[in-house]
Amino acid sequence: MSLKDRLVEDMKVAMKAKEEGKVRLSVIRLARAAIKYGEIDKKTEFNDQQVIEVLAHEVKMRRDSIVEFAKVNRPDTVKALEEEISILMEYLPQQLSEGEIRQLAQETITEVGAQGPKDLGKVMGKITQKTKGRADGKLVNEIVRELLGV
Repeated sequence: MSLKDRLVEDMKVAMKAKEEGKVRLSVIRLARAAIKYGEIDKKTEFNDQQVIEVLAHEVKMRRDSIVEFAKVNRPDTVKALEEEISILMEYLPQQLSEGEIRQLAQETITEVGAQGPKDLGKVMGKITQKTKGRADGKLVNEIVRELLGV
């Protein structure tokens, strides 16, 4: 079953759950709308990898919003966004741990022959292909910068 089909099936289940599935239904509808918008924009039907990219982007947007809402002391909104993230994470592949990201970063640095800070772009270009949808880009960037001594 494709990821898009799974979203449709889960949406049906959430619709039948009435009150208990209200937040879940809302998040799934928003995710499906973002996927549909991307398909219309690119004029193509998305495969699972492209759907994962859209869902990862949705998670990133919510994480960024959490930071902003925490600054203005809105714990209710932060809690709601965290709940939305947990629902979206169910559709993303298993996330890499910090140790796994560190190992991948070290391998990538060796692979591209990076010597220092000037090679950050080469390393990030390679490692983002390996971690797409499986790790937060901000964390990956921090680890690579640390390993390169930036």
